[in-house]
Amino acid sequence: MKFKSNTRRRAIEYEKDLVNYWKVNKTFEKSVDSRSKENAFVFYDGPPFITGVPHHGTLLSSIVKDAVPRYQTMKGKRVERVWGWDCHGLPAEVFTEKKLGITDKRDIGTKISLEEYITTCRDNMVATGDLWEDTIDRIGRWVDFRGAYKTMDKEYMESVWWAFKTLYDKGKIYEGEKVLMYCPHDATPISKAEVAMDNSYQDVTDPSLYVKFKITDSNVYLLAWTTTPWTLSANTALAVGKDIDYVEVKIGGESLILAKDLAEKVLTDEKHQKLDYEIVKELKGKDLIGKSYEPLFDAQKGENLHKVWSGDFVSTEEGTGIVHIAPAYGEDDYELAKKNNIPMVMTTNEEGEYLDGEWQGKNIWDVNKEIAKTLKADHKAWKIDYIRHSYPHCHRCGTKLMYRAHPSWFMDVDGQRAEMLEQNDKNINWFPDHIKHGRYQKTVESAPDWNLSRDRFWATAMPVWKGSDKDGKEHIKVVGSYEELKKLSGKELDDYHRPWVDDITFTENGVEYKRIDKVLDCWFESGSMPFAQFHYPFENKDKFESNYPGDFIAEYVGQVRAWFYYLNAVNVGLFGEAPFKNVIVTGTIMGSDGRKLSKSYGNFTDPNEIMDKFSADSLRYLLLQSQLLNGEDFALNDKDIGDIARKLSMVWNMYDFFTLYADVDGWEWDGKLHDPSENLKNPLDKWVVSRVHQLGQEIDQHMAKYDIPNAIKPILPFIDDASNWYVRRSRKRFWKSDNDQDKDDAYKTLHYVLVYLSQLLAPFTPFLAEELYQKLTGGESVHLLSWPEVGEIDEKLIADMKNVRDYITEGLAQRAKASIKVRQPLKSIQIPEIADQYVEVLKEELNVKEVKVDSKSDVIIDTDITPELRREGMMREVIRQVQNTRKQTGLEVDDRIVLSLATDDDELKTAISEHQDEIMSETLTKKLDNTLVGSITEVKIDGKRLDILIEKA
Repeated sequence: MKFKSNTRRRAIEYEKDLVNYWKVNKTFEKSVDSRSKENAFVFYDGPPFITGVPHHGTLLSSIVKDAVPRYQTMKGKRVERVWGWDCHGLPAEVFTEKKLGITDKRDIGTKISLEEYITTCRDNMVATGDLWEDTIDRIGRWVDFRGAYKTMDKEYMESVWWAFKTLYDKGKIYEGEKVLMYCPHDATPISKAEVAMDNSYQDVTDPSLYVKFKITDSNVYLLAWTTTPWTLSANTALAVGKDIDYVEVKIGGESLILAKDLAEKVLTDEKHQKLDYEIVKELKGKDLIGKSYEPLFDAQKGENLHKVWSGDFVSTEEGTGIVHIAPAYGEDDYELAKKNNIPMVMTTNEEGEYLDGEWQGKNIWDVNKEIAKTLKADHKAWKIDYIRHSYPHCHRCGTKLMYRAHPSWFMDVDGQRAEMLEQNDKNINWFPDHIKHGRYQKTVESAPDWNLSRDRFWATAMPVWKGSDKDGKEHIKVVGSYEELKKLSGKELDDYHRPWVDDITFTENGVEYKRIDKVLDCWFESGSMPFAQFHYPFENKDKFESNYPGDFIAEYVGQVRAWFYYLNAVNVGLFGEAPFKNVIVTGTIMGSDGRKLSKSYGNFTDPNEIMDKFSADSLRYLLLQSQLLNGEDFALNDKDIGDIARKLSMVWNMYDFFTLYADVDGWEWDGKLHDPSENLKNPLDKWVVSRVHQLGQEIDQHMAKYDIPNAIKPILPFIDDASNWYVRRSRKRFWKSDNDQDKDDAYKTLHYVLVYLSQLLAPFTPFLAEELYQKLTGGESVHLLSWPEVGEIDEKLIADMKNVRDYITEGLAQRAKASIKVRQPLKSIQIPEIADQYVEVLKEELNVKEVKVDSKSDVIIDTDITPELRREGMMREVIRQVQNTRKQTGLEVDDRIVLSLATDDDELKTAISEHQDEIMSETLTKKLDNTLVGSITEVKIDGKRLDILIEKA
């Protein structure tokens, strides 16, 4: 195979061409099909919400999900990669509501039929996928979009039904009531994990209200604190800490009771200046337990209402040490009420609007401050402050959440917590490893039972039917398949979404069953992905069982508490085994200013613009080498990507150098990819081959442990070594006119190293690797090759060369300190030791005449410049200026020239005369004189004028 010069292409050209080439040539499919099904590497891909758009965060995950499978494929594994879509849930519904102009959940079924709403949801899901495919292709990720699974598919949902029923039959799912995070706009419970994952906390200002509860038959008030005055209408109790010290104080003519440690902090005026007060008496919390107090609003009737109780959650860190209890709207409140049979009062509807009273029909957050002011005006509050604090908002619609007691269906996480922790300990390898017993373990340890049900529409319908017998006893039927439902009802559907599945009823043993109007949390669907993508257990039983657990999974750190956790909850519950073996957790990409990526901040460049400007490979490389792969956040800026692009371009500089001289010399490659080490004579050739083998070994060792940052870390240093040491040191071997064995070895070596490097780069920079490989070999694809075998590594040679280069670094530092340019020859350098074969290397690199060895000496360069050395330095500068003039004249590298040099400076004349032969040799000059007739180039040599005239010979 012969080579042509000037064949390098811009990255944007070859990257876009290769996307098309891979599709037309079915390179991805070939890379999978050429590996045995018996040697599978199972990769689980986390499905993004189809309504979203690709951004830096999703591209980061995709790059990781591409690099590992490419590497494993080269290691001989069969890595099937199928895309998936999360189609259900609030993200899709909010998207649809915006398109339809719906602002209230109650409009669905009234202003628009549920059938039309669901149909629109489905249509939206089908219409928004193309943008993803284009961008994922552009980043170089290989994945099967054609065979993508969708969580809205009929078969997928049936597997989800099977999972729900199986867990229910195992006693791991139950119906109950708890206080949950609740979105009043969407009128549905929200998962804490969803809010935490998307960091959906916002800073808000709320009233900090100190409320007076009058002790029955007394003029003493219990002082409680709240930032949610809207919940006071549902107050049914107060809580104190039984061992906390309290005081009764007299202030402004009133008697108040509050925690002793908080009195000084609380008893201030509106400007937070301390007020005078008198401590009437001290008492313990247990002295207050059982006391009755007058309600703030109309009194509800019943046992255990409006009394003081002991609460182990009460503290003196904030507030007053007395907690207002509204069981319908607080987690601790609810548990205290449940434990002590305290009645619960629900004063709002599902949309967060008051049911009756002064604020009937108004939203709780709209009147929160108004209620506080009203209570203060009615002398039922002691004072109002305002507090700025972080508060959860809906991760999809942005509405401020409330806590609300709500009937739901739950998964018994507590019952399998120990098993999930054991599976994590024994069977999951996390990278970075601190996640294992850090964030993930803490998530499992503190996780509440999982609220599985949602009061929405577009999701997998909960397969629960209920009915009551003639005695009023409730019966529950959980259905695990469409066939089971058909046997019960005699009906089957093309679509088992609401509202069509709602219409299916059946009678069994005299009981008529109707489906409950709830849908499943879309995270239950996502957690079912390992088996539901195969429609297990209804189809592909062998395929699923041979693909479980997965070998590899990767997402950003927010998914530790979300998808990774839910995958384990579902699959450990079903199969008693963790669903994946190895997981990479990335950090979060931040904007160039360190803040969250935001269009409003203008702190990031669109990914497609970045790829077109710098290359997809540069973006891939930067992200893979960053602290993101250690689970840390990373501020992305264009300058860093540009720096990577420039460093990667050194590969193309080496390619240009190789093809330029191979074209000139007509050098041909024999078509064989084999290690040339044993036939090489030149230490430099042996060294660079050893170095590229060493690089391959390092990458392989780290990738086997899923340690991408350390795998990729040595690549750029090697490229720099190969370009700025091997190629630079070997230039004269390519320049010389004789085609001897040494020159042939140099060609073979550089060609071998670049082809080998293309294979090592393939998982990380697939475009560059492919373009380089195809141009150097004419082969079909580097991505169809196996990982290259590690050839001979001469550790001593590598160490010796490092030693020499360390001497050079120190020598150059001493030159710089003395302000002496490298082109200026010096007399000698003294070093502690060196092998004979490297003496000439050291002399050339440091431009010294002699190398002195003294085992007791440090590295010392002689900086004394004699007149002879000075003239030789001038000669070196002359050669540099002539070479620059050659380039400016447009001569080819092998063109011979006639050279004229003229100067009025005697020392410069002498320098040219003394070194005439070397000047002619280095500049390919056939004739040298001082006759200047033609276009003259004027330059300065150490401040002295020199006129240069070049003509092609």
